[in-house]
Amino acid sequence: MDLKPLPELPGVSYVMPVLNEEGYLESAVRTILDQDYQGDKQIVLALGPSSDRTNEIAESLAAEDPRVSLVPNPQRDIPIGLNLAIGASVHPVIVRVDAHSELTPDYTRRGIEALRREGAANVGGVMRAAGATPVQRAIAAGYNSPYGLGGGAYHLDGTPGPAESAYLGIFRAEAVAAVGGYDPYIRRGEDWELNLRIRNAGGLVWFEPALGVTYWPRASFGNLAKQFFATGAWRAVITARHPKETPLRFYLPGMLVLGLALSVMVLLLQIIGALPWQWWSIVHFTPVAYLAAVLFACTRLPGLRGSERVLGLWALITMHLCWGTGFLWGLIGGAGRTVDKSRM
Repeated sequence: MDLKPLPELPGVSYVMPVLNEEGYLESAVRTILDQDYQGDKQIVLALGPSSDRTNEIAESLAAEDPRVSLVPNPQRDIPIGLNLAIGASVHPVIVRVDAHSELTPDYTRRGIEALRREGAANVGGVMRAAGATPVQRAIAAGYNSPYGLGGGAYHLDGTPGPAESAYLGIFRAEAVAAVGGYDPYIRRGEDWELNLRIRNAGGLVWFEPALGVTYWPRASFGNLAKQFFATGAWRAVITARHPKETPLRFYLPGMLVLGLALSVMVLLLQIIGALPWQWWSIVHFTPVAYLAAVLFACTRLPGLRGSERVLGLWALITMHLCWGTGFLWGLIGGAGRTVDKSRM
């Protein structure tokens, strides 16, 4: 991928898909406006058909600051909204931002420095999940643990270097254009899929742990379950498209769900006498091993104390089983119109 040299202070367009985010949107936009970067800034909000005060808040922010602009996203899907926002962008650098995210003040400046220094097509940093309630803190601890989301580089502090994907991302606009933008069909996992196409086109995706983003996850286990089921289903679609590029860790939750389901079926058949206890009982190793592993993982969750670890245990189990069930659903019948209903 042949990219033109960037000037020292290139203009930056921040793009954000938004749907039902009245509790988070204003704070997310303020952290962008408060960036210590001296180059030109533009914020493009792609507004879905929210049922709360989100669009009203967005219109107020746009009226207050001319750097904030709005584009409608009636289909509500994230990749479509991102493409619409990118289409309205005017600067050579695109920064993807989530309404649940808050950038550190030096995020853009450090990201541009890394983008120029490495000649990268995309640069990403560390996602640091946070919570305001015991349940949200437990869910955040799962996000921040390698036992929760599987150990992707951007979930953990680490060393700078080439990466498989990036959280959010500071992109060269010409790199995004060269690969055709986000795939509008992929409704979850769209970042990984875009970064795969950028890497296959010869672009460098760079992990820069000096970049920090605070992420506020779902605040209830029900919404976490909906989110992870949808994510797993769409990951299966991406896996079917790119089986050779898919890391083993993406298969593990589905294998776990299959192992647990097999154990339950065998146990029921053993109880009614349809199967002997000897030999067949070996399948019960899966739930026993998983229970031991998840209890161990619970003791390693960061930032939790006392009874909050019980909530952390439930957060891990919800992540693993809902993601795995969604993955199997997507493998069997495709994701179809599966969406993250926690945002509805």
